[in-house]
Amino acid sequence: MSTSATSIRVNDDTMWVELADGRTIGVPIAWFPRLLHAAPAQRQDYRISVTGCGLHWEDLDEDIPVEGLLAGRDDMTTQGHLSAA
Repeated sequence: MSTSATSIRVNDDTMWVELADGRTIGVPIAWFPRLLHAAPAQRQDYRISVTGCGLHWEDLDEDIPVEGLLAGRDDMTTQGHLSAA
């Protein structure tokens, strides 16, 4: 069973991630302020890592691990979270 991402859809409220094992994860984009405040075209300009374990938006400097989505983790760089320096 693989938890790698195969595709992403993002609308004004939700990011949907299709997984290789057939599941679809839906998370609110409010969890990720950079996506929330981005233009629709910027949200669509993503790259899935070669392994399928990471989602990346170059212009937004946003990286989201699929494992974090599965665990229900939001943006770890927002207030209330500590980020590695």
